[in-house]
Amino acid sequence: MLPLEYDRSQDRDIIVRDRFDGFRREFLRTLVTPEVIEEHRRSPLGQHSERLKRLLIYFRQRPLDERYAVRAIEPFRRYQVVKLSGRRGVPPRVIDTAIYTSANDACHGLFMRCIRDLLET
Repeated sequence: MLPLEYDRSQDRDIIVRDRFDGFRREFLRTLVTPEVIEEHRRSPLGQHSERLKRLLIYFRQRPLDERYAVRAIEPFRRYQVVKLSGRRGVPPRVIDTAIYTSANDACHGLFMRCIRDLLET
């Protein structure tokens, strides 16, 4: 953990990583199309196009405190999307009140949350 007074501009690795991540997000935004979103909705766990694979890889590589997960409220019946804390012993937090009736719908809800985050940054 970095001290509170740590100046990010002093570490060139962080500067380069942040710049690369910015370029990567800029490119990934161009991959978000209605067709890709529909492809994921139809088959969240199946075979995917290259565009969708690139988006999913990026979402899975995010730091833990920036990731979402699907939590089963009632297995096989009710699910919701939560945000991970990234810290051991700290439970994930509920980010909205949407309840999904299938795991596939919850996975797509998680995907849409990630897309929204990508487009907003």
